[in-house]
Amino acid sequence: MSFPPGEMPPTNTIKRIDAPPESDNPTTAQLKADIDSGRTGDKIGVYDPGLSPLGTDDEAAGRPPEPQRVRLARQLERVKRWASGGRAIPTSHETPSQAAYLFIGLTAAIGVVLAVGIVATS
Repeated sequence: MSFPPGEMPPTNTIKRIDAPPESDNPTTAQLKADIDSGRTGDKIGVYDPGLSPLGTDDEAAGRPPEPQRVRLARQLERVKRWASGGRAIPTSHETPSQAAYLFIGLTAAIGVVLAVGIVATS
């Protein structure tokens, strides 16, 4: 589908997601929001449009996740990540990727090797 210039609908995939509040009756949507917000350290803290939200399979099978299990999952996702020395992953717009520096360095090294080889053969 093609949109006229300036009429493209906005996308939510680049907006930062706030971590959900604690709850006495947590849901799988809150667990997904913990992950999407970057609170668990698994991914960059922006919206992830999943086709099948967490818990959908369980609900389809007639056994929705119990709030106690979801609460435990929310706690363990946060504690295990940080206890093992995990670090928060910044969004791609906040800090440059170290892979880019590696790529530029390798490209420069290959260029130097080629230049030396050309000069040595002439």
